[in-house]
Amino acid sequence: MKLITALLLVSTSVFAAEPIVVKLWPGGAPEKPGVKIEAEKEVPKKNVEDVQRITNVTDPMITVFKPEKPNGTSVLVCPGGGYGILAYEHEGSQVCEFMNKHGVTGILLKYRVPKRDPNDPSREALQDAQRAMGIIRHHAAEWGLKPDRIGILGFSAGGHLTVMTTLHANERTYTTDPALDVEDATPNFAVPVYPAYLVSKEEPGKLLPGYEVTAKSPPMCLIHAGDDPWPATASALLYLEYKKLNISCELHIYAKGGHGFGMRKSGGPVNDWPDRVAEWMKSMGYIP
Repeated sequence: MKLITALLLVSTSVFAAEPIVVKLWPGGAPEKPGVKIEAEKEVPKKNVEDVQRITNVTDPMITVFKPEKPNGTSVLVCPGGGYGILAYEHEGSQVCEFMNKHGVTGILLKYRVPKRDPNDPSREALQDAQRAMGIIRHHAAEWGLKPDRIGILGFSAGGHLTVMTTLHANERTYTTDPALDVEDATPNFAVPVYPAYLVSKEEPGKLLPGYEVTAKSPPMCLIHAGDDPWPATASALLYLEYKKLNISCELHIYAKGGHGFGMRKSGGPVNDWPDRVAEWMKSMGYIP
């Protein structure tokens, strides 16, 4: 908690007010018996251009960044990091800053890492995202949020978490608390950015099991780069599943960009992806 507070204070000045920090599990996160995680820490940067990473998260929380002129829309932001670390700045706080510029409340999710079970890497993260959506809905009126304009956006593993939360929001593996959870935790819209783990690298032309779109799935905007080692076919295939059911979905695949670009600027067209997302949000009425 002390580490993340210190990290946030560095960038507080770019936001309208002091961010609101809410713990997801006041009584302690639901861990499997025998799980032992070292103290939370920031991973040392390899060089001055390296990104900020935190790991060993055992006390997950959300941090609410309010814009100067909120329009009622909010987005739960899920950093990536292979379920091992959280790229907390260029896939986290900087995204919230961009959203604030458009009147959108950015809500940064610090979910549990590293993964506890290699065979089910998103289990704890999905619990955290489901609980986060419940808390946001409970506090919507207090925080000036429209209950029908609460979205989710994530990168890489966080993009996978975004898809999982969108398609499996109400499949709980923990005991719910009516004061913190809601019956339907499905986000109103979703933005997976270079989502990982939706296809295998050996068979990139086929979605893996567990990513079935239903008639109740919310609108989605997908961002990917064609030269991403985690194949862009994942986003294309998910887009097609949406179109089969005639559910609104937008897809942007850039020729170049690789993986993990987030909010970092390299001078290529892929760096304009946040503007494309903002345009999509405006076209959908999420940004009035």
